[in-house]
Amino acid sequence: MFGREKTPQVPPVVDPDEASSSGKGRPTPTRKEAEAANKRPLVPSDRKAAGKDARSAARAQRDREYQAMQAGDVKNMPVQHRGPVRTFIRDYVDARRNLGDYFLPVMFALLLTGMVLTGPLVSKFGATGSVVAFTFYGLAYAYMFAAIADGWLLWRRLKRVLAAKFGSDAAGARGLAMYATARIFQLRRLRMPKPRVKRGQYPV
Repeated sequence: MFGREKTPQVPPVVDPDEASSSGKGRPTPTRKEAEAANKRPLVPSDRKAAGKDARSAARAQRDREYQAMQAGDVKNMPVQHRGPVRTFIRDYVDARRNLGDYFLPVMFALLLTGMVLTGPLVSKFGATGSVVAFTFYGLAYAYMFAAIADGWLLWRRLKRVLAAKFGSDAAGARGLAMYATARIFQLRRLRMPKPRVKRGQYPV
């Protein structure tokens, strides 16, 4: 009547470390992620080659931007030259004959003439020769101030035109006055981007 007691079944103890190692523990990567990880290492194996490729890409980008400025391709120009407002400014400045167009050659000629003539005139005519020689320096300063005043008048007029065409916010944007002034005092044939309008051909 007394049977043998059955041995109780004790569940096996599982080591947490083994369980975590045997389970996923993280989301299963997608096939796209797995292929990308295999193709592109997180750290370039050859940093020198990677740097060379980056420099080559930057040089190619500069060449494209230079060609765009030569051809008048606004879309591919450097960022500081893009946009309808800056394009309008360039065309307006290029259409006008400015004193700043001749600033560099006139200043160079007057200052060089004064330097060359100062010695001979002073030695030959004394104080009178010195006055004549220094007159060229005075003319250089006079031309400089005249060119600055001419550029200021141009910007005042241009700012009103910009406000009427693009709105007051666009006309008052930061950096536009300096952008126009820098172009005014450049020789026309050396301006970049290249002028695309003739003298008197103002944009509308």
